[in-house]
Amino acid sequence: MARFAAEIRLVVIAVLAFGWPAIGMAEGRRVQIITSFPPSFFEPFRNAFRNRHPDIAVEVVQRKTTAAVIDIRTQKRPDADLFWASAPDAFELLKRANLLAPLQPRATGAPETIAGYPVNDPDHRYLGFAVSGYGLVYNPAYLAARGLPVPRNWADLAAPVYAGHIGLTSPARSGTTHLMVEALLQSLGWERGWALWSAIGGNLATITARSFGVTAGVARGRFGIGISIDFLTEARTTEGEGNRFVLPGETLFAPASIARLATSPNPKEAELFIDFVLSPEGQKMLREPRIGRLAVSPSAYGPDETPPHLSETEGIFNRTGFDAGLSAGRYELVNLIFDEWITFRRTEHARLWRSLQAMEAALLTRPDEQAAKLLTRARAALTQPPVSAAELGEPGRFQNIVRVPRGLPVPEEQARIEAALRNAIVTHATEAGDSLQQAAERLTALGWRDESLTGSRP
Repeated sequence: MARFAAEIRLVVIAVLAFGWPAIGMAEGRRVQIITSFPPSFFEPFRNAFRNRHPDIAVEVVQRKTTAAVIDIRTQKRPDADLFWASAPDAFELLKRANLLAPLQPRATGAPETIAGYPVNDPDHRYLGFAVSGYGLVYNPAYLAARGLPVPRNWADLAAPVYAGHIGLTSPARSGTTHLMVEALLQSLGWERGWALWSAIGGNLATITARSFGVTAGVARGRFGIGISIDFLTEARTTEGEGNRFVLPGETLFAPASIARLATSPNPKEAELFIDFVLSPEGQKMLREPRIGRLAVSPSAYGPDETPPHLSETEGIFNRTGFDAGLSAGRYELVNLIFDEWITFRRTEHARLWRSLQAMEAALLTRPDEQAAKLLTRARAALTQPPVSAAELGEPGRFQNIVRVPRGLPVPEEQARIEAALRNAIVTHATEAGDSLQQAAERLTALGWRDESLTGSRP
């Protein structure tokens, strides 16, 4: 009996020190959230929600957006109730797969659209709670030391002056980058959009593994400019205190959203958490310096504040609107093209672009009609996407592309598509290299020399 009492005392001490074990918690009220946000963001919300609902345990699973989407689609997280992230097209992917539950919009006072982008999903499967500005993070000291201007528009990033000074993350790894890639593809059109991304890709110094690597790389002076999102710059660290952020002309404001999963085992608790995030208290929390986000609710701002997204900002989608269904339908195709064309061939791609830029500059002082024609041909080859707009419109051709985890076999039809993409990219690069080589020979005869051409052929 004494031994049993001693064991009971040990259990009581353990519970007081460490809390009930997970199996005990699972029997009470709970909500599990999958999010791409960092602890500095979600911990204040978790603590405030627990203060309001002390009987509900809140479990957070932190995953980058692309990985979270895979986990949800493959039912790897059967206990998950909510998806909470910044990338709108990730929510659209899950909606199209019937993985999001219907939601009733909350009365936040937010406008229906911000800079041409809907705040809430028109089908009421996800709700915007905050707004993210997509733009450029830069290091003022880096640019000043090299005499570089601050870029003001997306097209500026293709200028030869920025060659080797830009960093970004692959859209396959970052929902932020993916949305920015897709935004330019929709606003400029498929082929013009890819032409711009190819030129920007030619100016890249590196492609980072994660979105946070862009702001860190700019702060450390590894490169001077990065494509990023406002709150990653505002969440300052010791190494990031010198960074600045600029919203380009025709900027992109897009909502960060929250959604309840269709398989949510705790729907009532999940709805309560959504209520809190969109409540006046939750919206005001976004404005606290420790979080530093733009709330969708106008009431979260002081009388003297003019939030940029609630002003007369000219957005990318003010004229055309954003087609989330189009984005979701070609989500993995866009990632695949970007990686095969730019990410995996970055060094070679940059070499070809720098050779082209150098010779185009040389033509200003050494005019040559034949060289000009060759350079026009090279530029056309470098900017031609491996899938044309006409091919893109073929029903069902690219609808079944999926992300295949490393080490697993690629479905046969997708393997054929991937091989065709790579072949087209290599063919275009070879054509560009041949034209550049011939143009260089003509310009060299006129006294020009470009050492960057060495090894330019793929």
